[in-house]
Amino acid sequence: MPWLRVTENIQFGLHHFPRSEQQERTEAVLRKVHLSDFAEALPRQLSGGMAQRVAIARALVTQPDILLLDEPFSALDAFTRAQLQDHLLEIWEGDYPTLLLVTHDVEEALVLSDRIIVLRPYPGRIHRELRVDAPRPRRRSSLEFQRLKEQLIGDLDLSPVVPNLVER
Repeated sequence: MPWLRVTENIQFGLHHFPRSEQQERTEAVLRKVHLSDFAEALPRQLSGGMAQRVAIARALVTQPDILLLDEPFSALDAFTRAQLQDHLLEIWEGDYPTLLLVTHDVEEALVLSDRIIVLRPYPGRIHRELRVDAPRPRRRSSLEFQRLKEQLIGDLDLSPVVPNLVER
């Protein structure tokens, strides 16, 4: 929320907690996302990557069992995206919440996921489930990573598909 400082954005969903617990949780999550020095900043004073870390902090501060991520890094440049993917894994290793990630980025799916569900359109359906057993951190340049990437791209069948919307 652009009118609230970073701390206030993170605390937004904590109104039912005592003020001291709000402060304690906020400080802990700010340390986790490496934004303690920006606690009083307004969103317009942050980079895109920092703003995304605030969004992640806002979700983590309630200590959820499941964290839903819908294209979390799609608006970021490739370098920042890769950094934040690695950072998300560092955060995840601390508490291990279940992450449910929706992404169109094949590499992102391979870096972050243990299980990938490939969907196909018209009608929307599950095409395949792929288990990723590679140890973390996963090297994007490894042969196994590239093999899995090629397999996923093949599963996606990225050839142009035009649905037949006209009934015969």
